[in-house]
Amino acid sequence: MSDHYSEDSFWEKLRKFGKKAGYKVVYAALLLFYCLKDGNVPAWAKTVIIGSLAYFISPLDAIPDIVPVAGFTDDLGSLVAALGIVAVYINEDIRQKAKVKLAEWFGDDCLDDLGDIDDKFSK
Repeated sequence: MSDHYSEDSFWEKLRKFGKKAGYKVVYAALLLFYCLKDGNVPAWAKTVIIGSLAYFISPLDAIPDIVPVAGFTDDLGSLVAALGIVAVYINEDIRQKAKVKLAEWFGDDCLDDLGDIDDKFSK
């Protein structure tokens, strides 16, 4: 599955499906993406992240992304599970980068409703 991940395919998926996926799915994906780019994250954690992002990118899902409402629930589950595993490496800098990008796409209002995801790794 990890051979399906590339930075280009990640941004392409977000460009095509970000609005449809919703800001929580996009936020979780961005957190993992920026964590992956952090040089202080160990290889084992990056492997978990790549696996989750590859699932997010893959057109083969347990619930196809084209299914209205439910299409991204499996993706969110995978992303949140990966966040739980690598939570110790999600620092304030990573959260800030993800929130800045998220606000560019969805507006500042969505930032008030990220507590359930942020709670997964708050210290």
